[in-house]
Amino acid sequence: MKSIIINKKASFDYEILEKFEAGIVLSGAEIKAVKTGKANLAGSFAIIRNNEAYLLNLSLAPYQPKNINFAYIPDKTRKLLLHKKQIFYLSSRLKQKNLTLIPLRMYNKHGLIKIELALAKGKKKFDKRETIKKREIKRRIDKAKKGQY
Repeated sequence: MKSIIINKKASFDYEILEKFEAGIVLSGAEIKAVKTGKANLAGSFAIIRNNEAYLLNLSLAPYQPKNINFAYIPDKTRKLLLHKKQIFYLSSRLKQKNLTLIPLRMYNKHGLIKIELALAKGKKKFDKRETIKKREIKRRIDKAKKGQY
């Protein structure tokens, strides 16, 4: 499964606890736009309302900007397709603890667009600094192994 769109800020801003796969309701032109990489997951999140899951702030640019319908809204709320058991589990976890449901990536699976959602906890500023330090140390170690240091 090749990732089409990746939320790069998610792993930096959140501590990921669990991952889920969900489908998404899109129109034909929106599917073409996603397959060409014209979507942005940064700042988007999922909510559960009336026992249904929705994705908010997903920005989908039009597939053909010059041939756009005037009623097209790029940041509209889109419905996620999950099993009822998953929705009940996620809603109980979201109410129970201070957790957020965020999208990590969008990918194509057997011709269908899927979203990988994560149950995540926000990182504090010092946690983000630790992540940067670990990344820098790993980079130095890799350079030393190659003999470039």
